[in-house]
Amino acid sequence: MHHSTSAPERVAIVTGANHGIGAAIAERLAAEGCAVLITYLRLQAPEHEPEALRNSHARDANAVVAGIEHRGGLAFAVEADLADGASVPRLFDAAEERWGGVDIIVNNATSSLQDTFVNADTDWAGRRLHRVTPETYDRQFGVDARAGALMIAEFAARLQARGGDWGRIISLTSGGEKGFPGEVSYGAAKAALVNYTLAASLELSSFGVTANAIHPPVTDTGWVNDTVREAVAADINFFSVADPAEVGDLAAFLVSEAGRRVTGNVIRMG
Repeated sequence: MHHSTSAPERVAIVTGANHGIGAAIAERLAAEGCAVLITYLRLQAPEHEPEALRNSHARDANAVVAGIEHRGGLAFAVEADLADGASVPRLFDAAEERWGGVDIIVNNATSSLQDTFVNADTDWAGRRLHRVTPETYDRQFGVDARAGALMIAEFAARLQARGGDWGRIISLTSGGEKGFPGEVSYGAAKAALVNYTLAASLELSSFGVTANAIHPPVTDTGWVNDTVREAVAADINFFSVADPAEVGDLAAFLVSEAGRRVTGNVIRMG
């Protein structure tokens, strides 16, 4: 069945999709026929960060949108600070005005700050470390945990209001069950996001919604250097440093008809 461009098959919101894994997921979902609303926030990255990472944090989403449109897909970008709870309903409003109700959300945006309980200036990859403070907690939890919860809540409310019977929730996670040394607030916030996502898989199953978390391997989004590559090569948990497109492949499977029974999982990539 063919739909006009004004009524796409599915509508997706992918947060933090101006670069890296978010961009790759947005590109892949668009290739599968979804209309994709991309959120992004331009950040001034610290001087010591790798240049590729600094550049990607500072850019808008125009190049990602242009690439999707060039390949015949539908995309639109909205700059939004997800730490501001009021930004969440605005994203859904923007998607609905353009294409109709949102079917898929991908909680990918992160505030990405390294904090620790140990006195140290830099981590193993050369990134600056901060001590855990109210500010590091609020910054990390505001985006990684709270915004994800608000995205799921808004998605669920609107789905139920329109009598929807199909939906997909994907959240990106990282860290481990015993915490995330060197990124303790990031790991804790992601654990909260996973818990929200798994709760959604139970609460929203009667509405035809699946909810899963993807735990990508070490992925080259601009911060990977030779030290990181060597560490990954020596780690039996990983095959090698991944390309963001490989994470996009898994996201595409989860939203596909083939993935309709896959719900309530944290899917770990190798």
